[in-house]
Amino acid sequence: MKQENTRNFCVIAHIDHGKSTLSDRLLEYTQTISERDMQSQALDDMDIERERGITIKSHAIQMNYEHTDGTKYTFNMIDTPGHVDFSYEVSRSIAACEGALLLVDASQGIQAQTISNLYLAIEHDLEIIPVLNKVDMESAMIDEVSDQIIDLIGCKKEEIILASGKTGIGIPDLMASIIENIPAPEGDPKAPLQALIFDSMFNSYRGVIAYYRILNGTVKKGDKIRFINTEGEYIADEIGILQMDMIPKKELRAGNVGYVVTGIKESKEIKVGDTITLAEEPGESIHGFEEVKPMVFAGIFPIDNDDFESLRESLEKLQLNDASLVFETETSVALGFGFRCGFLGMLHLEIIQERLSREFEQEVITTIPNVSYFAYTKKGVELDVRTPTDLPDPNHIERVEEPYIIAQIITKPEFIGSIMNLCMEKRGILTKQTYLTQERVELSFDLPLAEIVFDFYDRLKSISRGYASFDYSPTDYRASDLVKLDIKLNGESVDALSALVHRDKAESFGRKICKRLKELLPRQQFVIAIQAAIGAKIIARETISALRKDVTAKCYGGDISRKRKLLEKQKKGKKKMRQIGSVQVPQKAFLDVLKLD
Repeated sequence: MKQENTRNFCVIAHIDHGKSTLSDRLLEYTQTISERDMQSQALDDMDIERERGITIKSHAIQMNYEHTDGTKYTFNMIDTPGHVDFSYEVSRSIAACEGALLLVDASQGIQAQTISNLYLAIEHDLEIIPVLNKVDMESAMIDEVSDQIIDLIGCKKEEIILASGKTGIGIPDLMASIIENIPAPEGDPKAPLQALIFDSMFNSYRGVIAYYRILNGTVKKGDKIRFINTEGEYIADEIGILQMDMIPKKELRAGNVGYVVTGIKESKEIKVGDTITLAEEPGESIHGFEEVKPMVFAGIFPIDNDDFESLRESLEKLQLNDASLVFETETSVALGFGFRCGFLGMLHLEIIQERLSREFEQEVITTIPNVSYFAYTKKGVELDVRTPTDLPDPNHIERVEEPYIIAQIITKPEFIGSIMNLCMEKRGILTKQTYLTQERVELSFDLPLAEIVFDFYDRLKSISRGYASFDYSPTDYRASDLVKLDIKLNGESVDALSALVHRDKAESFGRKICKRLKELLPRQQFVIAIQAAIGAKIIARETISALRKDVTAKCYGGDISRKRKLLEKQKKGKKKMRQIGSVQVPQKAFLDVLKLD
């Protein structure tokens, strides 16, 4: 296929605006997938994606299309996720394209993630094609939402494609617009090879498979290729294009998107964002690819310590498929050996946990998630604090800085009051309030990242009856009065339940965890004291009473002194048991203690 007849584009939108459904119609229209094989969310190949109705992974696919004038074109399309936690997937897809279809739901209008993804595309100088989706719905506000799009990107009304992913309305117009407006990829097929790895996956039989976009040069089957950053050299055993299945080819040129199989078994040999070049005629590394920035950190530990190595292998294979997952080894007194993992948000954490269980049969214990802080000692040393145990003694600390974000919330005017109350409760400061239309208002807040980790998104959706949309971007670190909250069971600290919290919130947070543990921990034959402490000061306590065996059941009548003797004997035994008894915390308690509300 000629380079001028190739188009590379991605589909970007807010969550649930119909990206995957519209992609299904494009696959049908170009006959990339047969009617017999067609199913909804055809590109979403994970069970979790189908069950939840969300896209977690970007999916690249090549389509062949014959235009009305008889010219044949090749479309390389990437369907991207919409949830804020998977924005890294979107940034990687954008880096491999020249254009983007910006989808807006005609019944919901522009949402926070629409704006965020649009800015990402504009930063990479992508050509934007505005698409108004779901125009066949009775609740569609075509004129109103079209005006919102015009205000946002400054296009003309006739440039907006009216489409429906469900019925296929507007698909021919969309195809024509992609050909006319998205530029053909630039690049010299005769120059030294430069190919950007934008994704990878692990196959049990073939090893690591890398997905790439060729910017310059040509790659052939059997070529000796080099990964510039990892400095590995391998033979390209198989190269090809990505359709519903991988289709082998003998040669791929500049502008194309494809895959390479080299037989690599070690996941660390391939890094997303790396550049592929030829070993004999090396090209330069491609710059400007965005590095992943984890927002939330949590410990992941195997239930049985013997499974530590298999958990490491599972995480390495998962990292190939999800480059935004970051992990390093960690030890815990309560849980033994495990990993400190970095995630993009709580949904990301939940999905990783679910995938470990389903795809690798790894049942794990997850510690309380927290964000990364910087602590400065009185000697001027800067420390990166990722776990509560990393925090030095309070007497040696000059200050602790926590990460802040700009939260962008778009909602209806009647919910402004309750949303402001929620954000102020989370230590937020209102920085901007703009009316986009009479019915839609955009609020911007400066918020500590730690405050949105747990339940912010769920509470925002409940108080706005699902109308508010939320997006955030990190800004800077600011000094804050943070303390380490320890949870003690019968005087012994459980490091897996420790947390770093703001001093003003420490007492209420401590009370919640103590109450929750009282409900979750099984009763023993001795009293269990659950305490929340800051240093030596106890700020909250709950007590689980002892199980009492009825030792007097066998006494029928007779002298009372016989019963007293048995009760005294039981009392001494309980006292002795309390001194030597240890409290076992079940796995369910570690998982459920996070659901404080």
